[in-house]
Formats: sequence, structure tokens, C-alpha cells
Amino acid sequence: MAITNKRSHPRFDSLNLLAYFVYDAEGTMIQQGMGRTLNVSQSGILLETHISVDSEHEIALSIGLEENLVDIKGKAVYSKAGKNGMFETGIEFLEIDEAQKSVLTEFIKAFEAQQT
Repeated sequence: MAITNKRSHPRFDSLNLLAYFVYDAEGTMIQQGMGRTLNVSQSGILLETHISVDSEHEIALSIGLEENLVDIKGKAVYSKAGKNGMFETGIEFLEIDEAQKSVLTEFIKAFEAQQT
């Protein structure tokens, strides 16, 4: 049986360091730390961290993409145990301004060109 990809945007492997801040429903920051991207798309990112992020929480990310720093708000869609005691969390982007979106788009285009 064939598996179909239900993602609206292709994901590209990407290892970039980032800072993250986790907020509860009231907007109070409850966790923060450093992590790294595992892959990225126009609509989301797979994040590797030392902690599990609850899917009820929003997360703010500051990602270093080449010489640019991109700030994105998102929501944890899932979090699961990964390798070496780390956690992998799927983040769906919620808020991204046009300037940040432009940087992200150029970054993704560069990855796409490398894979073709």
C-alpha cells in the first residue's frame, strides 16, 4: 500500500541552532531553552530539544538561518521521544511577518536547489 504525503509544503533537512520560549494558554512563559532544527518548510519545522513540548502550548522561536535571525511563533502539533534522550517536536507556524517569511522562503529555495 502506498503512503501519501499530506503535507502542504515539502520539508528540507536543516540543522540550525535556535532559542525557544514556551507559553501556556494565559501567555505566561513556562519553559525556555536551546535546540536545533531537524527540517523546515514554509508552514512548519521539526525541532529537537531536551524537553517535551505539550501540544497545548504556543512556542516562540528565534532561528539562525545563515546570517539572518528569524523570529516565528508557532504551536506544537506533537512531541515524541527522539534519539539520545532528546525530543522531536513538530511545530506549525502561526505568526510570521512578511520580512521573516521572505528570509525563510529564500532559505528553503537554497535547500531545494541543492537537492535538484
